[in-house]
Amino acid sequence: MRYNQATLNRIEKILDEASYILRYERGNFQSGYCILEQKRVVVLNKFLDVEGKINTLIELIPQLTITYELLTTDSQKMYDEVMTKHAEQ
Repeated sequence: MRYNQATLNRIEKILDEASYILRYERGNFQSGYCILEQKRVVVLNKFLDVEGKINTLIELIPQLTITYELLTTDSQKMYDEVMTKHAEQ
């Protein structure tokens, strides 16, 4: 998996297709993110670089409720990559 803007966009698309709102905000995030589960909102630290955002999302996505069948084929492939990468960590 490459750590570039295209990869970040593909990971962000997973959240979009799973009906999560992804926002980049500033704040005191111990882990780099905050989840508002009831509203399906994910807030990431906007000061993270691209690699930091990708790593944070890889850590975060397994914690979310995502219906695999609702994802497009491309997003399913990326989701599988994210889950594999998370399992390796």
